[in-house]
Amino acid sequence: MTSAAEQTTRPTFKRVVLKLSGESLSHAGERGIGMEEVVHIASQIQQAQQLGCQIAVVVGGGNILRGAQFKGTSASIQEATAHYMGMLATVINALALQDALESLNCATRVMSAIRMDGVAEPYIRRRAHRHLEKGRTIILAAGTGSPFVTTDTAAAQRALELEADILMKATRVDGVYSDDPERNPHAVLYSELDYKTVRERNLRVMDSTAIAQCMEHNMPILVFNFRKDGNIQRAVRGEKVGTRITSKPVPPTTA
Repeated sequence: MTSAAEQTTRPTFKRVVLKLSGESLSHAGERGIGMEEVVHIASQIQQAQQLGCQIAVVVGGGNILRGAQFKGTSASIQEATAHYMGMLATVINALALQDALESLNCATRVMSAIRMDGVAEPYIRRRAHRHLEKGRTIILAAGTGSPFVTTDTAAAQRALELEADILMKATRVDGVYSDDPERNPHAVLYSELDYKTVRERNLRVMDSTAIAQCMEHNMPILVFNFRKDGNIQRAVRGEKVGTRITSKPVPPTTA
């Protein structure tokens, strides 16, 4: 018979896909990689993984380069090429996060949607499943491997492919607000939403394609603040944190 203490430390979600923006790996307001930030996130991921949760991380690359930043600014770089450049930036971030995790004795594999065998394994769904089952944290880089697809959509795609229980998006704010909380101090924080409300109100959660994919396949989304120590652990334990988005039609509730 399990004790109450054991029950509270067990993860509610057995397998999650955690979406990290590139900016989460840099110091606030700066570009590049800040290893203090990377190690801080790595320690939170490790603690959540030690609860027994299988974690796949999808990383962005905006701290280094965004493909969209070249759109319409230079005829010498095609937009598709710019998107590939952004995908390569996510691989750089993935390697930094991998070393940070392994410095904490967390077995980790980087899997890239663009083949680069010298530094990462190719992303193969069955192999990714196996790594997770063996207790390894996997870091999924290079988005989907195709241009014109955001890493948000890549995260939704991987969550579906890997049969995750939930897609978690780590942000620097406490969840989904009625407006940008960094510009509007009166913005309202929602604790629960449904996909339809997110789309109708054009709430800034993830891009519309990612929301549509999750909505079609009933993949729940949790948006929460990764900067608060212990929040990733709380999230995988199913505690009340951030904003949860599901297919259940409910009136928007505030936190």
